[in-house]
Amino acid sequence: MAEFGKSLTASETPIPGMLVFELPVHGDSRGWFKENWQREKMAAAGLPDFGPVQNNISFNDAVGTTRGIHAEPWDKWVSVATGRIFGAWVDLREGPSFGTVFTAELDASRAIFVPRGVGNSYQTLEPDTAYTYLVNDHWSPDASYSFLNLADETAAIEWPIPLREAEISAKDRGHPRLTEAVPVPARKVLVVGANGQLGIALREQFAGASHVEFASRAELDLTDPQLPFLRRWRDYGTIINASAYTAVDAAETADGRRAAWAANVSGVAALARVAAEHGITLVHVSSDYVFDGTLQRAYREDDALAPLGVYGQTKAAADAVVASLARHYIVRTSWVVGGGKNFVRTMAALAERGVDPDVVEDQVGRLTFTADIAGCIRHLLESGAPFGIYNMTGSGAATSWADVARRVFELKGHDPARVTGVSTAAYFAGAAAPVAPRPANSVLDLSKIERTGYAPRSADATLAEYLTRD
Repeated sequence: MAEFGKSLTASETPIPGMLVFELPVHGDSRGWFKENWQREKMAAAGLPDFGPVQNNISFNDAVGTTRGIHAEPWDKWVSVATGRIFGAWVDLREGPSFGTVFTAELDASRAIFVPRGVGNSYQTLEPDTAYTYLVNDHWSPDASYSFLNLADETAAIEWPIPLREAEISAKDRGHPRLTEAVPVPARKVLVVGANGQLGIALREQFAGASHVEFASRAELDLTDPQLPFLRRWRDYGTIINASAYTAVDAAETADGRRAAWAANVSGVAALARVAAEHGITLVHVSSDYVFDGTLQRAYREDDALAPLGVYGQTKAAADAVVASLARHYIVRTSWVVGGGKNFVRTMAALAERGVDPDVVEDQVGRLTFTADIAGCIRHLLESGAPFGIYNMTGSGAATSWADVARRVFELKGHDPARVTGVSTAAYFAGAAAPVAPRPANSVLDLSKIERTGYAPRSADATLAEYLTRD
């Protein structure tokens, strides 16, 4: 008989992420009523918004019917419609909690949230028991399942009705012991745009991590209409979007404008739809170009967007799309330096060739190296930092592009006075091709990312290290 009059409450269990919920059941002489799953109230009480897509019911005629132990790659909301069960759950996920056991009785007034990869089993304690569960994925022959024997000696579950007297399927009796059980892997991380400058840095950052996959644009085109069907997306917990159209001047042309919007907005929107549908955390890289650069202080994450050119407009639009997701990190950065052709390498080459360049001195900011962006992204994911926007650049004093060029000359053993500072207008005067407007102030405030425990490296020290390696 269900207990009436409980308040909706949640309590933790020894298995990480698994929660027991006491449910309000209202009854009288006619019977009883309960809200078996109520998204808004239960989310407020601590239930993850796990997005169920299927509701299953298992009806059991007799006392002692025993099923399990099955671990599937999806989350479950388990409850009882009629009758009563003894439930046993064993953590079969990879990691330190593998093999942890939790048991509890469930009736109509108690339910449990079972995270992906936790083995689920139960034994009926009353006849005509209806066991129900919501799941957030559909069964698939391609999914990774794991099983544990009901009689496993290590788990040592104390079944109320001895297993020799219970009704058990031959298949369940044949499941392996814990020493042979296949651990359920963690949801994977997918890096898209993995052959670009940031993608290469992410490859280095996650080298050897078996749960991280990498896809180049050729392998996964975000503008492909078939994108929702190109992966079993429920197996992924995080997507890191390292792809972008970054040719800021070319974006001012007719063809470049179309290409920039296709890659930076349409592709990101398609990726965001996939993330929303499957509960995936989306990590997106933004730019100082979303600002007009007119503030007389460092830009904070919540400052109003005011892009000057097409590239900045596409990045601002993508930020708005990604920010609509419940689970997102937007890493906003500036003056990015990585592998391949870049400003630092160009200045170093000019210094060695004896060329004395004119360099813009009325734009200020800080260099950011792709290795540091990759490290920051990993920190956000592994530290459990609150979702949202984070500025990420090198730390230290703001400099102009001319200051950076002089520092490169100095570090390469050349006279920094060979660099002449000029205005942006003078530098681009007479340009034959369209030139994108640049923000004069690209300095980003780093206090928010620092509060998460991440300390951005000095831009100047990293520049010196970069030139030493290059």
